[in-house]
Amino acid sequence: MPSDGSRRGTDDVQGTGFGDLLRRHRRDAGLSQERLAELAGLSVDAIAALERGRRRAPRPHTLRLLADALKLGASDRAALGSAAHSDGEAQRSPVRPVPVATVELVGRAAEVAEAGRLVGERQTRLLTLSGPGGVGKTQLVLAVAGAVAAGFEDGVCWVPLATISESTAVAPAIAAGLGLHPVDGARLVEEIAEQIARRHLLLVLDNCEHVVADTAAVCAALLEYCPNLTVLASSRELLRIPGECVYVVPPLAVPETDEQLDASPAVRLFMDRATARGHRPGDQIEYVAKVVRRLEGMPLAIELAAARTNVLTVEELAAELESSFAILSGGASTAGPRQQSLAGAIGWSHELLTRTERGLFALLSVFVGGWSLDAAAAVFAGKTKAGPLERAEALDLTGRLADKSLIRVHRDRGSARYDMLAVIREFAVDQLAVSGRADDAAQHHAAFYLALAEEAEAHLRGSNQGDWLDRLDGELDNLRAAISWALRTRASAEAIRLAGALWLFCYLRGHYAEGSEWLERALALTDDAADLRPYQAKARLGAGMLAFLQCEYDGATKRLESALTQYQELGDTAGAALVMQRLGGVARERGDYGAAEALHCQSFDLFESLGDRSGMAWAHNHLGFVAWLRGDLDIGARRCRKARDSFRVLGDGEGLAWSLISLGTIAQYRGDLTEAEDLLQESLALSQRLGYREGVAWSLNQLGIVERRRGLTDRAVHLLDESLAEHRDLGDRWRSASVLEELATVARDRDRAEYAAFLLGAADGIREVIGAPVPEVEQADLRATREAVERALDHRAFKAAWSAGRATPLSAVADGYPGPAAAPDRSTRF
Repeated sequence: MPSDGSRRGTDDVQGTGFGDLLRRHRRDAGLSQERLAELAGLSVDAIAALERGRRRAPRPHTLRLLADALKLGASDRAALGSAAHSDGEAQRSPVRPVPVATVELVGRAAEVAEAGRLVGERQTRLLTLSGPGGVGKTQLVLAVAGAVAAGFEDGVCWVPLATISESTAVAPAIAAGLGLHPVDGARLVEEIAEQIARRHLLLVLDNCEHVVADTAAVCAALLEYCPNLTVLASSRELLRIPGECVYVVPPLAVPETDEQLDASPAVRLFMDRATARGHRPGDQIEYVAKVVRRLEGMPLAIELAAARTNVLTVEELAAELESSFAILSGGASTAGPRQQSLAGAIGWSHELLTRTERGLFALLSVFVGGWSLDAAAAVFAGKTKAGPLERAEALDLTGRLADKSLIRVHRDRGSARYDMLAVIREFAVDQLAVSGRADDAAQHHAAFYLALAEEAEAHLRGSNQGDWLDRLDGELDNLRAAISWALRTRASAEAIRLAGALWLFCYLRGHYAEGSEWLERALALTDDAADLRPYQAKARLGAGMLAFLQCEYDGATKRLESALTQYQELGDTAGAALVMQRLGGVARERGDYGAAEALHCQSFDLFESLGDRSGMAWAHNHLGFVAWLRGDLDIGARRCRKARDSFRVLGDGEGLAWSLISLGTIAQYRGDLTEAEDLLQESLALSQRLGYREGVAWSLNQLGIVERRRGLTDRAVHLLDESLAEHRDLGDRWRSASVLEELATVARDRDRAEYAAFLLGAADGIREVIGAPVPEVEQADLRATREAVERALDHRAFKAAWSAGRATPLSAVADGYPGPAAAPDRSTRF
């Protein structure tokens, strides 16, 4: 049994502070601070701090070391632990609270909810809100912290790191935010961990990117030792530590249509901030939409733009932003430099890059509309195709720039693609210019896309046609930039090769006028270049084809005949046969069916001599086309069926679509409307899948005739209007005239005789300008329509409407079939 003195000693420790109790036990054991530190494996400073109360609440491990060194019994160990716990609770200082936002957070309800959900999940120990400068990370992190605060028993601690200039200051900043007073600088993170121990706390670290390495190290240690701690960070760069969950903060949604204007968060933010400056945009909302679209929904950019409404109208602002983002400055006077201007925000991120990262960042600005990894690696390496090591380095640097929120990653159908926000790209363009590498980068860029265009050209008539067309479409902006560089710098070889490789793509995807301009300008650069003659022949063929598609028959004939001569001089039989097909097309639209048939037969013979099954199938298709246009439906059907079967075997989507259109049209003229609809619907679906606009326009045209023959005029008008819009946009005036004549027949059936006369006049005016007669197969219907309209109107009224139609540009006629209410207004213009 213990003595009375021993009991008094135990009683005496009740209510004693941890420091005093530790000192008493040390003295009772006859130990100096130095000897106790040696036995416990701690520093002398740590022992002194604990005894003097400068350090409270040691970790359980430290308590165990001290008790072992002091050889304390079970009751004394428990008393020492209780004192430590009591001191820790008594000493706990209030943490720095989350500041109150000074402006309303607009359009972020979904983001706050999703990020808050992630923070609230127990498995999320660290959530990083990432994104480029100016996307609104700080405002969002404030809102999220406020939304989840009630779920943390020990509160939410706000630690702003934007003003920290040295990475070693991260831990002291966190300690200050937590209200802690650690003394052992060598063990600062451990001391923080000891003092917050098992507290259920949310630690919010704002703006980590410039001290990301030290922030990551501190977070990793705290999360390991503090099981109830959750960290919410905002950073342009990921922390990249185990357990990190990333939420990429998106820009605000911009309106895609006019109906979305009022609901658009980006529009609402602009309106709110402009109104706060005393300049409500009011009836300029359509220009507000232009501004926020141009700024791609970036909150800081929108706020800086809205601030300019003190001196500019929104219309002027939209115009300024089309050429440059330089006016986006003048942020709040209390904001830091990186929030004062858009250039400052992006420049801050740029300063944090390594030299190699800066180099690739600048080079990537040469791309327009995004890029692939292969393209980035080629430009980075300065080659048409990068090697494995160069590609690996480009991949690593791309990953780093993506992690630092300077480029965006898009994933689609198993492939990754990258781009920059427009505001970031403009900054990168300036950096490339300063580096003196802009010309070299543009040259390497053009070389890569020339190689891509020539590779794709070989696949544009095969079974993978659709995939290659989509690939070129996805790179259209880069292809435009490459050929623009070649033409601007008079790089004749690159210009003629690029334009020649792309003409078939331009045809299939409906870029007739643009492709024509490329080809004509490239040909002008290479008139005397003997070494480029094969490319010249191809370019002349393409220029002739695209001119033909726009009904410029004289120019088309000149280019095609020149190409034919050149192919014959080169001994290129396949090229000559292809030109003959195109010349046959010109003759067909001009109504010279005999010449067209002769040219297609010559083309067939040449392809047959080469054993070219694709060329032979196309010759059959063209011969069938000529046959049904002149009214020989049986011959046309036989030819087109043979072509269809060949195209199916060859996997030629364009050819198959055309043979189906011809067979559907033949069935329509034979009166078999069900078969016609089936064939034409198949051609429409195939053309839409390929993005083959001419096939879409023709299919809609013939389906409209089918519905008109059935008496379904509403459906007919819808289909014919769509067809007319497509043909007009493509520049195909020959087919536009036929669609107008069919719409006139619909108007006749609806007792709209005056409007029918107007449409007939418009079609006649087009045919006169282009020099193309009405196809023989269409003449009977047209004659019947005109006769019915003339009977319905007196001569004067018919002449007035007809003349008004002839004088009206196609663009105005193709606005759409007017409804009943619009009819009188349209008639008064005759």
